[in-house]
Amino acid sequence: LRTEVDLVFPLLHGPFGEDGTIQGLLELAGIPYIGGGVAASAVGMDKEIMKALFKQYGLPVGDYLVYRRHEWSSRPEQITATIEDRLCYPCFTKPANLGSSVGISKVHNRAELREAFKLALTYDRKVMVEAFLDGQEVECAVLGNDQPEASLPGEIVPGAEFYDYEDKYVKNDSERIIPARLSPEQTAEVQTLAIKSFKAIDCAGMGRVDFFVLKSGQVIVNEINTIPGFTEISMYPKLWATSGVPYPELIMRLAELALERERERH
Repeated sequence: LRTEVDLVFPLLHGPFGEDGTIQGLLELAGIPYIGGGVAASAVGMDKEIMKALFKQYGLPVGDYLVYRRHEWSSRPEQITATIEDRLCYPCFTKPANLGSSVGISKVHNRAELREAFKLALTYDRKVMVEAFLDGQEVECAVLGNDQPEASLPGEIVPGAEFYDYEDKYVKNDSERIIPARLSPEQTAEVQTLAIKSFKAIDCAGMGRVDFFVLKSGQVIVNEINTIPGFTEISMYPKLWATSGVPYPELIMRLAELALERERERH
């Protein structure tokens, strides 16, 4: 296999493709690949560990709680009370280990919270509950290895109540604004935090960092995606195209970064 494959571009989302599993297999096979390594991919997939690491690095993150399946099944009323006290309604629930906005719910009351946990737990044993943040949804692309660069930020205006799987891939009703409607100072802050987030998980090659810019002007890091989308509607290539890196050049740079990292490992 090693003699037949020069480089792999793992355009895979979710468990086994984005969580370090395929990355570990490629490393065992001695095949260079584009994107973050095993550890960065695993951290990038597990939102609980990701946010804990971001907090340790001093990055601004929103308030959140995490519960395991056995915790919810044994004390749902106590957990509900804690969520209502700490986060209030509305809030968001999501599987801790998944991508593409699958299994996410916006919750407005106790009845919806029960259904939201039921949905999220069909995908993962851990559920993350996040405070609702009222502001712009902003994304920033990162490219590089040890000296990464950040693109101009872009903005997502959801076509539904929030930017879910249907809005992303089926209806495609959301509006994408590039560059985002930010002040020069906010743009610089988003770019700086994107690079810091990328370095915090020791990512490589590529990453897309998602933010909320609150009405107060505060910038909050939401999460990093170690394998951002590369479809015709995806933000990562669009952000770099607007930043002066057209699609063919972007693919070449990603390949070069992967080979560069492979050389440095030996």
